[in-house]
Amino acid sequence: MFHAEPDVVVVGAGPVGLFAALNVASRGHRVRIIDKEWRPTAHSYALALHAASLELLEEFALLGPVLAASRRVRHVGFYDGGDRFADVDLRALHRDHSFVAVLRQDVLERLLVDALAARGVKVMWNHELAQMQPVADGVDLTVDKLAREGLGYAVEHGEWVVQRTRAMKPAFVIGTDGHRSRVRQAIGIDWPEVGPVQHFAVFEFRTDAELGDEMRIMLHDGLQNVVWPMPDGYCRWSFEVPGGEASTVSRIKERSDVQLGGVGYPEIEPEALGEFLRVRAPWFRGSVEDLRWRLLVRFERRRAAGMGDGRIWLAGDSAHMTGPVGIQSMNVGLLEARDLAQAICDVLEGRGGSESLAAYEAARRAEWGFLLGIDRPVYAPPGTDARIAGLVPGIESLLPAAAGDLEALLAQIGLAV
Repeated sequence: MFHAEPDVVVVGAGPVGLFAALNVASRGHRVRIIDKEWRPTAHSYALALHAASLELLEEFALLGPVLAASRRVRHVGFYDGGDRFADVDLRALHRDHSFVAVLRQDVLERLLVDALAARGVKVMWNHELAQMQPVADGVDLTVDKLAREGLGYAVEHGEWVVQRTRAMKPAFVIGTDGHRSRVRQAIGIDWPEVGPVQHFAVFEFRTDAELGDEMRIMLHDGLQNVVWPMPDGYCRWSFEVPGGEASTVSRIKERSDVQLGGVGYPEIEPEALGEFLRVRAPWFRGSVEDLRWRLLVRFERRRAAGMGDGRIWLAGDSAHMTGPVGIQSMNVGLLEARDLAQAICDVLEGRGGSESLAAYEAARRAEWGFLLGIDRPVYAPPGTDARIAGLVPGIESLLPAAAGDLEALLAQIGLAV
C-alpha cells in the first residue's frame, strides 16, 4: 500500500524511464514507475552508450559496473567491400571517456533498477496507464494492474486481464513509454514522419573473428549496414533491406513473430545471414555460433510536434525515432531524462517555473531538428570523398554521438554543418 501521492509518475521502465526516475529520486522527491510488461527486458538487445552517456552514468556511480560488462569501441570504420576508406576516431572527443561502451540492455536496466531500489523506489511491473487528465495542481491518473488469466487448456494459455485499478495524482507525469506512447496520445501531440522508413535484418551471434575496437559501417548499393562488436565474443549485425520486403533478398523468409519491447518482429531464416555476409562484408572470415537474434525490424524517422505540455512531458522514443546505426534515440533520451527530471524538480522546489520546461522543449526540438536533418543540414565541401558525400543527407544518424560531439566527428571525415 502506498501512503503518499508521488510527486512524479514515470510511464515506461526502459533505460530512459529508469534514468529519469533515478534523477527525480536523487533530488529527494517521491517517484513511481509503471510499466505494462511483467518483468524487465526478457529479450535483451545489444546497445551502445555514447561517450556523453557514460558521463551521465558516472554521476550515479554506475560507470564502473557498466564498463565491467561492456566492450569499448574507439573507432568507426567506413567500408566499401573490402576497402576501408575512412576512419572516425572517437578518442578525439574531449570527454573523460572518449569511447562507446557496448553492452546488453538488460545489464543497464538491472543496474538502474538496483540503484532505484537502493533509494526505496521499485518498478510497478504489470501496471498500465488507463486514463490521464491534467488538472490545476497535477495529473489525475487511472492505472490498471494486469494479471494473467488461464484459459483452461492442457498447455499454458492465457490472456492479460485487469486485476484491479488504482488512482494516482502526481504533480507531474513523464512519458518514456516508447514510439507507441500512450502518454503522447493522451495529450494529443502529433507524431509526424520526417524522413524515410528503413528496414534492417538484424543478427546477433558469437564469432571467433577479431573485430577489435571498431564499429564498421559497410556500404553496398546505397544501403547501410553495420556491425558492432560485443562482449564475450558476440557481435550484432544490421543489414538494410530495400523497402522491407523479405522477397527482395535471397533466401529471406518471414517466420514467427518474436516479441521485443512489446512489439512483434518477424524472424528471418538463419541461412540468409551467410548471403548477407558474403555480399556486404566480404572481409569477414569468422565463425557463426549461437545465433540468438535474426529479425526483420522497421525503423521510422519521427519527431513529436511537442515535448509535452503543462504537467505532462515526454523523453526518449516517445518523442522521437531515427535510424538504428548510431543508436542515438536511446542515448539522447538519457540526456533528456536528466534534463527533464531536473527541470521538474526545480519547479517542485520553487527554483523555477514553466520557463524551465519551455527551455527543455526548445533545446530538445532543436537537437532533433539537427539529428533528423530537418534543420542545420550537413553538407560535403568540395574535395570530400565521394563515398562519404553520398551519405549526405542522412549521415547524422550513422555516427554514435549527438550535439557538439557529432559535429566534431563529422569534421573528421570532411563534412560540415
